[in-house]
Amino acid sequence: MMDIIGSLLGIIVLIPIFIIIILLIKIEDHRGAIFFKQIRVGRNGKEFTIYKFQSMVSNAEELKMSLLDKNDIKDGPVFKMRQDPRVTKIGKFIRKTSLDELPQIINVLKGDMSLVGPRPPLPDEVAQYSHYEKQRLTVTPGLTCYWQVNGRSNIGFDEWVRLDLKYIQERNLLIDLKLIFKTVFVLLGSKDAY
Repeated sequence: MMDIIGSLLGIIVLIPIFIIIILLIKIEDHRGAIFFKQIRVGRNGKEFTIYKFQSMVSNAEELKMSLLDKNDIKDGPVFKMRQDPRVTKIGKFIRKTSLDELPQIINVLKGDMSLVGPRPPLPDEVAQYSHYEKQRLTVTPGLTCYWQVNGRSNIGFDEWVRLDLKYIQERNLLIDLKLIFKTVFVLLGSKDAY
């Protein structure tokens, strides 16, 4: 119920921000897509399409293969680069502030995601998971989690998994509300997103 009400309210409140971001994306690349769609893995391994605002050049996935040796996360299957050359100018801003993630409110409304839960991984990452790491997939993935408010891209994958499993064991309505409110303040001034 909280997910449905929260996502509906979020969509209504964020419409002006959506419009501004769409205009800025189109000004920078009028031929490019507004939304980025990608297959992610949700609860119990079920795949779904996640939505984000486009923050990279259109051939970003092809370019990824040539950048694998520059991965800033040294443990685990996740790929992240602090100075990723595939990111557009507006992309740098919306990624830094996590505004690129806002369309995932639609995923919450559809039931693919929750407001709070482990971030949904890519299928090729899950293919490399150990049995221990697959425990992340026992709950519905979310927009925010402990990782989101405790260092984000500056923490390794092992710590990321530990925080997700901590959330899964402790989760309740009060923790969810605290994480939602903390996320808003952390993202507005985050130095840990890239």
